[in-house]
Amino acid sequence: MVKNFFEGIQWLFEKILFLPHEILREVELSSWWIANCVNFFFLFIGIIALIYWSKKLKDFDDKGEEDKDVTAHSFL
Repeated sequence: MVKNFFEGIQWLFEKILFLPHEILREVELSSWWIANCVNFFFLFIGIIALIYWSKKLKDFDDKGEEDKDVTAHSFL
């Protein structure tokens, strides 16, 4: 009973959840660019998030809403 449970988990990970990784591993042999498109996608998301975060920080700084007092944080 317990052995079947763990074999079921093994099947789930090997056959279903790791399938995209297997596909990327096979594609890598033919085209490096296609295999790394996932990395480029996440890099693009990170760059967009960094730009958005920087814009929001500048907006708060321009409005003067940030508390810049030396005792603003307990660790200071």
